[in-house]
Amino acid sequence: MQTASDMRSILRVEQLGKMYKIAPARARYETLGDTVSTLLKRTLFRQSPSELKQFWALRNVDLDVRPGELVGIIGRNGSGKTTLLKLISRVTVPTEGRIEAHGRIASLLGLGTGFHPELTGRENIFLNGAILGMSRAEVRRQFDEIVAFSEIETFLDTPVKFYSNGMYMRLAFAVAAHLQPEILLVDEVLAVGDAAFQRKCLAKMNDIAEVGRTVLFVSHNLGVVSRLCKRCIVIKEGHIVFSGTPADAIAFYERDLLATAGSSREPHVLFEAEGEPKESPSVIKIEMLDSQRRSKATLATWDEVVFRIWFQSNEAIRNTGVELQINTIEGQRLVCLSTRPDNTVQMDFAPGVDYVDCHIPRFPLSAGEFTIGVGLAIPGMKWLWLREELAQLRVLENDVYGSGMSPVTGRAQIAFDHRWSTSTQRRNSASGDASND
Repeated sequence: MQTASDMRSILRVEQLGKMYKIAPARARYETLGDTVSTLLKRTLFRQSPSELKQFWALRNVDLDVRPGELVGIIGRNGSGKTTLLKLISRVTVPTEGRIEAHGRIASLLGLGTGFHPELTGRENIFLNGAILGMSRAEVRRQFDEIVAFSEIETFLDTPVKFYSNGMYMRLAFAVAAHLQPEILLVDEVLAVGDAAFQRKCLAKMNDIAEVGRTVLFVSHNLGVVSRLCKRCIVIKEGHIVFSGTPADAIAFYERDLLATAGSSREPHVLFEAEGEPKESPSVIKIEMLDSQRRSKATLATWDEVVFRIWFQSNEAIRNTGVELQINTIEGQRLVCLSTRPDNTVQMDFAPGVDYVDCHIPRFPLSAGEFTIGVGLAIPGMKWLWLREELAQLRVLENDVYGSGMSPVTGRAQIAFDHRWSTSTQRRNSASGDASND
């Protein structure tokens, strides 16, 4: 049972705003007189306030976070996500509003944040502990765990200016996570590093939340946000525009992306013909649905999805077929699914409007942009209607293997369901089976 103290917010943000003043862009080419005048103005008068434009990176932001919450923060680049974390961690000062935080705050806002480049890894561990208000004795109690988690023991007494990005990230996360902050702020830094270490970091964030500490996690990997977080907020143009479950927040975010792109269709409608079709038969609409045939706004790797293809015919045509194609943007065919070869659906076109569903239990393509093509045919693959680039399909990232990473689109377009096992695992399994006999 929660007490009143348990219900108290560990972090509260009220009417928070951050405004920057930006000098107007100057002409690309200036005379010598223009340059001298600008230099004098900046030196003697800095800059006239009337000549500076105001830009609000954040405005009127309210946020209430409870102890033990793991909150995801998503939004487009430049929406204000990082600015919010910088204000909470006191890296920068707000222009308006207030922040009330109870407890120590550790932040990972960039590689090596809080590290002194001339100091060794060992010295930086104690430096970060001191910044958090910890005594050397408190840091020593966590020291061995930090070193073991970061996996950089060999380079512990090397100045961190010689570390690679991956080594920086390993040590920075290990320090921030193990020095027992009440609030941990993480901003996309897990994009650096190998899969195994990312998996460790995600598990550690989950452990931190389970023991009552709080995590705010900014990421563009919507699959990880969905799997890791219990609540998610969407930031757009400096404002929090949505707060709710990760599934609802991601759906809202994707709908907003489509609306911003100027699409007048519902998010789940990939294609819709305008006016009365000129050909018969003809595809008039393609929808994206979930397994219960409800509207599905977004699609990520390994999601269950149903493509509903609506067609219209002016006459009855028996023994027909429907084909769904998915291609790369460059036109390379990746997927070709047809009602005819699998012999599971007997297709007949009746006069009027009808539809057929293509159910894919685990959508296999990794994140990226694709095109959808559809064909209507009769035996002998005589096309009655065919459009090979009928609609665009956007696939989102997803942590399908539970590694903290998404399948890398640049390396492969297909994310197979598969498992690896080593000879050691097989021997251990065999010996375990034998001992049970």
